[in-house]
Amino acid sequence: MMQEKDVYRKAMERIGYIFSRFDNIYVSFSGGKDSGVLLNLVLDYMRSHRITRKISLLHIDVEASYKATMDFVEKMYMENADLIEPYWVCLPMTTTNAVSMYEPYWIFWDPDKKEKWVRPMPEHPFVIGEENNPFGFYKQNMTFEEFIARFGDWLNSFKSAGRTACLVGIRSDESLNRYRAVSRDDKVTFEDKKYSTRISDTVYNFYPVFDWKTSDIWVYNGKFRKPYNRIYDLFYKAGVPLSKMRICEPYGDEQKAGLNLFKVLEPDTWVRVVDRVSGANFGNIYCGTKATGARRITLPEGHTWKSYCKFLLDTLPEETRNIYVTKFIRFIRYWNRTGCPVADEDIGELDPDTIVNTRTFSNRGKGDKYVVKFKTIPDVLPGLDNKTDFLSWKRMCMAILKNDITCHTLSFSITRRQILRQKELLDKYRNIL
Repeated sequence: MMQEKDVYRKAMERIGYIFSRFDNIYVSFSGGKDSGVLLNLVLDYMRSHRITRKISLLHIDVEASYKATMDFVEKMYMENADLIEPYWVCLPMTTTNAVSMYEPYWIFWDPDKKEKWVRPMPEHPFVIGEENNPFGFYKQNMTFEEFIARFGDWLNSFKSAGRTACLVGIRSDESLNRYRAVSRDDKVTFEDKKYSTRISDTVYNFYPVFDWKTSDIWVYNGKFRKPYNRIYDLFYKAGVPLSKMRICEPYGDEQKAGLNLFKVLEPDTWVRVVDRVSGANFGNIYCGTKATGARRITLPEGHTWKSYCKFLLDTLPEETRNIYVTKFIRFIRYWNRTGCPVADEDIGELDPDTIVNTRTFSNRGKGDKYVVKFKTIPDVLPGLDNKTDFLSWKRMCMAILKNDITCHTLSFSITRRQILRQKELLDKYRNIL
């Protein structure tokens, strides 16, 4: 149960602190449960303190969304027009398609695929498309992540503000990546507030609800009778645990696990989702099976992990194979030339003949770990393969088997170069399918 004098009070105090330090504030709003609660908290604070200056509200519309999600987004924009400056962005952007090895990326709001859009573009006058795009930094088909990284500086410059605060609905118990975003030691914060992260010289992210539990979210919504995304009611009826309820575009590396829920919860949307992106129906049928790497995978007889990795690479389409090879080369060179901080207990688990312990402390984190380099690539590291960053042929195999085209599991992120697909090849593979 939500401790009202704890997480609720602390969140409101944090929001008040941000308003006292920043003249320019925007909320990053996905339409999910966490960002919805954060937005309601900010609006509560503004109304209770009679704040008349507006906040900016940013929603990046990813096209392939539940209708219930978009109904909630629309409701929050329309009913709070007195306190917000709306940025509802429907620009073509590139993101991963983890359900297909033949089409590793897809572009939401791609004008060339208009006839297959999952839903029509919203028609409110404040919706931003290619025809009324004010963002000078926008590049055709840039990634979602690139856009987010640039928006804060653009808004700060547009507002002629000294600095800008971006409020993000991240909770540290939602996922390990979100926990790291809040808790990592090597980040620069604003005035030593651990719930903040410097993004640039003028922009800081803040996470006012970082210490909330999932139960706190729903107690707040119920206690204060707040509007929320009604797709969560359908999740509940479908038997989805509270901790597993996610709303994101359905083709990503993590989101594909819930791809089949579109068919159950919104059948009409599902029909469009399947038709929109290559491999979507495959992802629905095989998610949770060995075909998508979700279950435990054993090494085939007669193979080492090295030979199996090379075999898997040979089975991939050329474009996809080249992406993996480029990532793997960078991954290997990093461990060979730069090295990575490794805890003492983990160094003891490594074969001393395969590594170089530089005896130099890393400047990452607390600076209490030695930098280790690998002289050769281990086939497998029992007990260590599941830890972030470690080099082995098995880990590279698992990236392929999980269809992790961005190599997120090897600590990479999507790059613009990966986005530039060769349409002739994709058309060729699409015809084969």
